[in-house]
Amino acid sequence: MRNPGTIMGVAEDGTYAGSLSGGCIETAVVAEAIDALRFGEPRITRFGAGSPYIDIKLPCGGGLDLHFQPLGDSDLAAKCLQSVQQRAPFSVTLSPVCPQHSPGWHPTSYNAAEGTAVFGHWPEPQLAIIGHGAGVAALDRLAHTLGCRTQVYTPDDRIAADLESVSTEVARLKRASETGLLRSDPWTAFAFLFHDHDWETDLIERALTLPHFYLGAMGGSKAHAARCEVLRARGVSDAQIAAIKAPIGVFHSSRDPQTLALSALAEIIRTYQETDFGAAVG
Repeated sequence: MRNPGTIMGVAEDGTYAGSLSGGCIETAVVAEAIDALRFGEPRITRFGAGSPYIDIKLPCGGGLDLHFQPLGDSDLAAKCLQSVQQRAPFSVTLSPVCPQHSPGWHPTSYNAAEGTAVFGHWPEPQLAIIGHGAGVAALDRLAHTLGCRTQVYTPDDRIAADLESVSTEVARLKRASETGLLRSDPWTAFAFLFHDHDWETDLIERALTLPHFYLGAMGGSKAHAARCEVLRARGVSDAQIAAIKAPIGVFHSSRDPQTLALSALAEIIRTYQETDFGAAVG
């Protein structure tokens, strides 16, 4: 149900954050974690197929090996959180002695016999939402429900004020040529949501030169053909133009802001999950 390296935190009072299955073993995991905290020693416990707990089964028939690690005075959580906040790749190395935070991403490895493992973590997707209209606010709200960071660039003062009131990072565009405002990293998705496509040309041209894993733009096939023609005349390569997702989203002809946001975000997350960041960043 979860990717290797998924983390669940359990406190001494039994409260917890995160999950390691579809809900079928969380209660047992909490009990095991509290026991590990009481003894103060790490352990590896299998749940499901091959587990000593014969009354705890996974409906899928599989098994999970879970590493329980009392943190105590360890600075592991603080270092991992710092990497998350800085949007820096990091890895967690597990051993029978103590876990370690390592800068940089390393591929997953696991040795059940020795009780060692390495799990790499990439920064979460960040959305740079550039445009005007209700679709901008709808995509910002939906992205936050998935824990994505957002940056909004808009000439729409009303939308900007509404988003600033809920602490969204907003840059107000006064001119289409203010391309220097754009910021990104390799885990950034650019979503262009302009109805007036004259606003987007300079900004798209600039975004194509910045690190990103996705760039999509709103508009039908005719609008995108005109967009490509203008970009090509400016010297943008055919390869760069071909990478633009347009019409934006997994389903097209979306005529209301909420559906547009859902369609765009689904495509963005799918692209994030399919991207080999090891090759892209390395």
